[in-house]
Amino acid sequence: MNIRDCVKSADNKVSSEAMLLSDIVKNNSRSLTERLASFEDIMNLEVGDTSLTRAKAIEREFGIRQVFLKYEGDNPTGTQKDRIAFAQVYDALRRQYTTISLATCGNYGVAVALATSLADIECIIYIPQSYHTERIEEMQQLGAVIKRLPGTYEEVVRKSSKLAERNEWYDANPGASNRALQITAYSQVAVEIYEVLNDAPKYCAVPVSNGTLLASIHRGFVSLYKRGKTSRIPKMIGASSTRKNPIIDSFIQGLDFCKDLDPDKVKETKYNEPLINWHSFDGEEALHALRNSDGRAFNISDQRMRDMSAFLNKKESFKILPASTVGLIGLLELHELQSLEHDRFVAVLTAKN
Repeated sequence: MNIRDCVKSADNKVSSEAMLLSDIVKNNSRSLTERLASFEDIMNLEVGDTSLTRAKAIEREFGIRQVFLKYEGDNPTGTQKDRIAFAQVYDALRRQYTTISLATCGNYGVAVALATSLADIECIIYIPQSYHTERIEEMQQLGAVIKRLPGTYEEVVRKSSKLAERNEWYDANPGASNRALQITAYSQVAVEIYEVLNDAPKYCAVPVSNGTLLASIHRGFVSLYKRGKTSRIPKMIGASSTRKNPIIDSFIQGLDFCKDLDPDKVKETKYNEPLINWHSFDGEEALHALRNSDGRAFNISDQRMRDMSAFLNKKESFKILPASTVGLIGLLELHELQSLEHDRFVAVLTAKN
């Protein structure tokens, strides 16, 4: 397997102000309170508050009104993963861990490597032996230690969590004990959408892999609605690679639980790798979000991902990783199926190309 996709052009840079704050974070002669405050300032400077812009070229081309694109490529390493990476490094710093470990196939590892480099915490990243991603070099440049383990991504996650427990490292894996922190960090996407629109959109479309992002955004909107901030909870649209994600597959089959896929039938390509799983670590909650919001789920082909990525680059001046366009494609497919009435719609674009 020679997977060489993911974000290719992220600079993995932060501002000079963030680097000065990093010096304080790394200084063990400073109080923990001061170091934490400085790392929080780095997070406020660098992570989140990503752009939400109206996509008029999309509207004209597909005959739909008020489509907004939430562009997570604005984060330091070019993906939404920075949100949970920085939140967990802050938590590790607060709890005085000296080592963080995780399993990754690319983007998440770079995000954690950058965050740990700013906090002077050791970062150990486990990657399946069969995976070859261009982002390994970036992780190493940021000071991460790369280790290979046999097995699928899901198997390596479980193995690395056991190693973290045995060595008393901070476990930054999906589905680990810090899952609530990951949900909270990603739910901020919903808050940022609300702050621009002053309400929830009719539909919110999200790419689906482990399901954490979709579940978190839905939870964020539920919280806003319960607090009286919005007039509604958006219907969630989840989309992934055709028949290669258990959340999408289970929803389309009408199951009330997230059923694992046969690992031998899940095949990676250079375009679909960020999306596919045979087991999704937050699958149950993502499935719950789709069902309870009266949402929809879609299978998207590699060709459609490539075409939409090219369209966004040409017409909207967004360089988007093909896999990150699947939520938007799902929204447009729904519009084609039932001609959505004029409202406001948001599609989350999770990574730049």
